[in-house]
Amino acid sequence: MNFKKIINRLHLWLGLSSGLVVFIVAITGCIYAFQAEIKDLTYSFLFVESEKKEVLPPSKISEIAYQAFPEGHLHAVLYPTSERSAQAIFFSYGEGNDHYKIAYINPYSGEVLKLKDEYADFFRVVLDGHFYLWLPPEIGQPVVASFTLIFLFMVISGLILWWPKKKSNLKQSLKIKWSGRWRRKNYDLHQVLGFYVMIFAFVFSVTGLVWGFSWIRSGLYSALSGGEEFVEYYTPPSDSTKVWSNDIPVLDAVWMKMNAYYPDAEWIEVHPPEYEGAAIAANANPDASTYWKSDYRYFDQHTLEELPVDHFYNRLEEATFAQKVMRLNYDVHVGAIAGLPGKVLAFCLSAIIASLPVTGFLIWWGRKKKDKKGKVKIRRELVNV
Repeated sequence: MNFKKIINRLHLWLGLSSGLVVFIVAITGCIYAFQAEIKDLTYSFLFVESEKKEVLPPSKISEIAYQAFPEGHLHAVLYPTSERSAQAIFFSYGEGNDHYKIAYINPYSGEVLKLKDEYADFFRVVLDGHFYLWLPPEIGQPVVASFTLIFLFMVISGLILWWPKKKSNLKQSLKIKWSGRWRRKNYDLHQVLGFYVMIFAFVFSVTGLVWGFSWIRSGLYSALSGGEEFVEYYTPPSDSTKVWSNDIPVLDAVWMKMNAYYPDAEWIEVHPPEYEGAAIAANANPDASTYWKSDYRYFDQHTLEELPVDHFYNRLEEATFAQKVMRLNYDVHVGAIAGLPGKVLAFCLSAIIASLPVTGFLIWWGRKKKDKKGKVKIRRELVNV
């Protein structure tokens, strides 16, 4: 058995074994592509009428939010642009009181527009399928990551199988023969479309694997940084020997600092300390359609002194090349890096990728039926001899 036959056999059986997972991951990615735009069209509570007065500070937004959801753990308060509602984000996981809810609040009047359970949101259900196949995360995440790794092999092996033996056959390998029988059209749809989406499928796979396997993320980061070790996210500690003595709540003071630093930001988010001695984390994003440009900053909760970090959730101007690549991972994965055209492209590519396991299965099924018919015909001929 030569090399190409071995690759063909591996491509076939790995494709059959991973096809359903690849289809689910691709189709859920396809559905999720325009989630932000669809929410803007369907969720009226995301918007408020902009007023020419000061918005309520985080301490007041937090107080109102806790009245709506007293048992929650407040993770952050997010202020988008002036015509959008403020968000008090409640999140807790693995502490016996798992929840993820957002209180949407009019930042001018303090009215609670909606207390929304994010776990019950349609797009959250879609995302859980994309990340975990609707299994518990500790099971689903490594399963999806493993099949993504298999799919990456499928992309590479598909290129090997597509590669024409002769240059004269190249033109034929780049076109679908629409006039052919359905089996030929199906074969071309699998082979030709597979070739055209190959580079994008490779990018989708690698960016997905950065989340899926820590060893891939660490290895990629090490390669990009010249051997540096990847640093996980952490919040630096505050100086426990000091005491905040200002009359202004410290969370409000950080928020005011961020507003002064970023007057044109499309969102500013402040996080109460994660634990008693932690710093206050804050971030500002100049472009709400992406994440990679965000500045992440950390302030001592007793002195407001800014504290440095050495992970990639830092200030953009301080980020190294490797850290910027890590920042870009999500926006590249969903196509947001290229704006709305990028999302349209990601949507179309995900739909094509979702079709590949289907057309591949039909190729295998057609050959199987053909082989059976051939064997039956041979047996009949032998009987009639």
